[in-house]
Amino acid sequence: MEWIPAKTILSGYSENNLWFGTNYNMNLYKGCNHGCIYCDSRSDCYGVESFDKVRAKENSLSILERELRSKRKRGVVGTGAMSDPYNPFEKKYELTRGALEQINRFGYGVAVATKSNLVERDIDLLQEISSHSPVLIKLTITTADDALCKKIEPNASLSSQRFATIKNLSQAGIFAGILCMPILPFIEDNENNIKEIVAQAHDNGAKFIYPAFGVTLRQNQREWYYDKLDKLFPSLKEKYIKTYGNSYECKSLHGKELWRIFGEECKRYGILYKMDEIVRAYKSYGQPVQLSWF
Repeated sequence: MEWIPAKTILSGYSENNLWFGTNYNMNLYKGCNHGCIYCDSRSDCYGVESFDKVRAKENSLSILERELRSKRKRGVVGTGAMSDPYNPFEKKYELTRGALEQINRFGYGVAVATKSNLVERDIDLLQEISSHSPVLIKLTITTADDALCKKIEPNASLSSQRFATIKNLSQAGIFAGILCMPILPFIEDNENNIKEIVAQAHDNGAKFIYPAFGVTLRQNQREWYYDKLDKLFPSLKEKYIKTYGNSYECKSLHGKELWRIFGEECKRYGILYKMDEIVRAYKSYGQPVQLSWF
């Protein structure tokens, strides 16, 4: 693995972040080797060359320590937006674990997005953090079928493994759920897939599911996606071109019906799916109630 220089690890403070209510963003790695056919992070606008090659930031933990110590406001540190914090190199280098140790030490919360069951290794630290601050773990799952998962996310943990990880996290008292996005048009946007994801989420103790019924395509990412479609789903590229042209947002043609089915299933199982409810729930989950004598 290549090491690259870094001047900063944490973003600036955000008071009202609409994306899961995080206050800071953290990237210890650059690039991702999951090989997902749909990944928007490989788009030219993000400026990540050789995206499939994972690189680690030099002195990232010492930089992070300095930044956490110096911040005037504590809050929730989000990670996993651009690169998975639990890529295969994390097993050896433990940068994410080291970051969690510092997040715990300085009294911050954490929100992790990942497709790896390696996050289970750090349950002990996540439990410690949750004793004083919010903890949110988001496992991306877009299909309940392992064979399809292996096609579209070839180097990530299988869907069944991610469901099992949610179960283990939930049983350990960690607020965990599913990022159900992107749901690929003509591949995953069907009633059976959505119902099965919700059912397995319930069976494995997921607290929430946050979906997006469609995919975004732009720049070189579109070319990458279409090339993968040609290899994995012959003739499907032509269907995308005919349906969406050069649109950035490629929404499922069945979106309204899927939302109805999805909402009904989540309500039936008591699973949260609205952003404000998820944020409110995880930020209060497991926290001591403040009593007043007056």
